[in-house]
Amino acid sequence: MRKILIVDDEKMMLRIATRILSKDYETFCASSGAEAIDLFEQQHPDMVLSDLMMPEMDGYELHRELQDRSLEPVPVMFMTADESDESESRSFEVGAMDYIRKPLKPEILLRRVKNVIDNLDKIHALKKAVDVDLMTGLLNKAASQREIAKLCETREGVLMMLDLDSFKLVNDIYGHNMGDKILIHFSELIKRVIRSSDLAGRMGGDEFIAFCHNIQDESVVVEKTKYLNDELLLAAKKFMGDDMQIPLGTSIGVVFVPNEGTSFSALYQKADQALYNVKQRGKHGCAFFGESKKSAAASDTKNNLSEIKTILGERNKIPGAYAVDFNGFQLLYRHLIRMRENHPTENQILQITIESEQFSEEFRETLIHSLRRSDCMTQNAPDQFLVLLMDATPEICEKVEQRIKDRIKFKIDIKSESIS
Repeated sequence: MRKILIVDDEKMMLRIATRILSKDYETFCASSGAEAIDLFEQQHPDMVLSDLMMPEMDGYELHRELQDRSLEPVPVMFMTADESDESESRSFEVGAMDYIRKPLKPEILLRRVKNVIDNLDKIHALKKAVDVDLMTGLLNKAASQREIAKLCETREGVLMMLDLDSFKLVNDIYGHNMGDKILIHFSELIKRVIRSSDLAGRMGGDEFIAFCHNIQDESVVVEKTKYLNDELLLAAKKFMGDDMQIPLGTSIGVVFVPNEGTSFSALYQKADQALYNVKQRGKHGCAFFGESKKSAAASDTKNNLSEIKTILGERNKIPGAYAVDFNGFQLLYRHLIRMRENHPTENQILQITIESEQFSEEFRETLIHSLRRSDCMTQNAPDQFLVLLMDATPEICEKVEQRIKDRIKFKIDIKSESIS
């Protein structure tokens, strides 16, 4: 039921207006401007029916004060015994939605109030159409930035940037209709992992954003990430078949509010940096802005062994090879050389060159998910990748090479040698 706040310093007028409106609306009464302000902030009415001439604070002043306290326009209808055209004209100039003279006639008041409510519904419908992404039903980019910026300034919670991994392959292999189907389903999954009071939007393409109130626990975000990845993979196989080989998933960059600030633009950049970090770690997971700083701070204190293992270890078990930068790959290679001195094992190094760097991103995804979690890979040139196959014989190496070739449609050249 719609709420109406009735304001008048005459108790008889409050009773009359309440009797007329209470059958169709939930009504609240205030006998002064100060009382009306308190009730407005407590009840958040859909509209205000206010007398114009009141002591201490008249209707115009009340409207201005309510408007200053609200982020949205406040729908107000003024009522007065003043017969002059001046008061009516001024009422509309200050933004009133309607104006009615006393004494109140039930049928006229009800019709006027209904017209205001109907107009509000039309305005809200138009606003929703402007703010909503038509494909997914989430907020569009402009609305997401505007509404989430308000939350970041006033609320505690978590800001998340979500990006679909390997989504381009869906469009390239299965067509844009299938891509749209995946985007719509992923949007539905996002709606499932947030509450009705939270906000989510589509920033464009396969990029999404969400703000969840009162979340400061990393484990909650990790659970949401796991659910999204698990359910997305199930849906992808349902839509495209169990033999679907695209490493589809989601990576999430996370920043806590207000721990890392309240400015949306600054928080967005931090979430973007966290998203980049999880992409570098192999995707299909989440990364928290500032976690590297936490790890560095933890290393300055005397942690027990369990705590140190937690700091050193991976946050999520991401499928596929361990993707690192070239420096990390070089350190691991040198360590394997040293390991062979005391623990001889057969490891292989692969050099893979693709026919064109335009396939770089696609091949990187395929390569990661063609290898075991114990293997390691890096990209050392726009068209070249290196792989360390752990505890692998030349025969195993040949099988891996064939598996990689079977999963792509362009030419590659693979050279392999044992690590000695």
